[in-house]
Amino acid sequence: MHTETELKLRASRETLAALREHPLLKKRNKSGWQTRELLNQYFDTPERDLAAARVALRLRRDGEAIIQTLKCRGQSVAGLSARNEYEWPLDKVKLDLKKLDASCWPESLAALDKKTIKPLFTTDFTREFAEISWGRGKAKVVIEAALDQGFVIAGKRKEAICELELELREGAPEALLELAAELAASLALMPCDISKAERGYRLMEPDSYELSLPQVELDAEMTLDDAYAALAWQLLGSSQRLAEQYRHTGHWRLLQEWVQCLAELRALTASLGQAAPRASTRDLRSRLDALLEDWRPLVQAGNDDEDIRRAAPEQFAEELEDPRWGQFSLETSRWLLARAWTAERKGRGERQGLAQLASWLLHQLGEEGRALKLPLYIQRPEDLGEQLPRIEQLLAWLHHARQVLEAPQLDRLYGDLRKLHELAERPLGEASPDEQDDEAPTEADTLLEARIDLARAIEQSRAWKHLLKA
Repeated sequence: MHTETELKLRASRETLAALREHPLLKKRNKSGWQTRELLNQYFDTPERDLAAARVALRLRRDGEAIIQTLKCRGQSVAGLSARNEYEWPLDKVKLDLKKLDASCWPESLAALDKKTIKPLFTTDFTREFAEISWGRGKAKVVIEAALDQGFVIAGKRKEAICELELELREGAPEALLELAAELAASLALMPCDISKAERGYRLMEPDSYELSLPQVELDAEMTLDDAYAALAWQLLGSSQRLAEQYRHTGHWRLLQEWVQCLAELRALTASLGQAAPRASTRDLRSRLDALLEDWRPLVQAGNDDEDIRRAAPEQFAEELEDPRWGQFSLETSRWLLARAWTAERKGRGERQGLAQLASWLLHQLGEEGRALKLPLYIQRPEDLGEQLPRIEQLLAWLHHARQVLEAPQLDRLYGDLRKLHELAERPLGEASPDEQDDEAPTEADTLLEARIDLARAIEQSRAWKHLLKA
């Protein structure tokens, strides 16, 4: 058994060609580019028991070599994955089920009848690979860079494989992200932790394929730093998987959720106060603002306009052809891995970062709630939009962490704040000539009244009063 630590980056054929000649890889290439054909058959039961257990089982033909591989459940964070891998050389192209014993086989599959395991799909591709090596401080880094081109084939369906795979052979995992970020500075490289096996399952069952990552488990006593790191990794990883799936399917809901992930990451980062000095978050906030400036208005307009929804996949493809998305993903991964928001903070910021989540969050929500000044916007509902950033910070924490607080009716408060946010986003518009001559309420009147009513309901709720007393 060995642990495989790798980073997958989707690319175009043109980008792969550019990578072969990239000055950085040329300088560090110790072996020259070599080529081999890899023919892979993946296996599972008809009920997909292995996929449910996050296990991948394959036979690979590599030249004359035949290798049986079992990849077990691992950790995947924003494209950087680490998982245990077992390999056995075989004499013929046939699964050896006896190799799948208790030393490697997951306990959750102990009762499975292995004779029900059958071939499902193939991933056949050409791999150009090279050993990339350099000194990182006093340590040596060795990475295998692989340029893969081919197809995933499941029955009559197929999907192209075109990606750069960086596998760590020696050194720190941070080196993978550093190398990828340097390459992505000028080339469109899209971090993508959806494996070739997952793509095969997606081809077989497009409507049932699940993207969601495991939910972050927060507890009241964990530090603010740990809570923020866990949530930020979750949101970044989810945004990458949503981008991949929207690129693949074009389903509008996925683009909405992608924008929501970016907006929540922006809101959580902005809420940290002295625990994350503004200088330490400036680059992240700038990258998020640029993405949201382009995509949030498009999603808001597209919610009511089918023509915009139809055109969006092509616009998103153009986004992925630009280095911006890859740069954002990789630089944010590096920033989170280094916990860079903690580097320059002083005494009070350090105390806040190490504070227990429940204590900090109750105080933070109270401060934000008082600063929201709902009574003012009950009087001036037309100006509620200026409080959208503050409402988004409240929503982001209530969405992900309200379970750590002992407060009444927080679920209801979260729902009401979401509705208030939607009302605050909607433009008031101008009354039409017919409406100006009519004594009946205009659409703007109705919207303002809805803002007032909901703001009053929130102000009078038990949960809101509890938070404001904190």
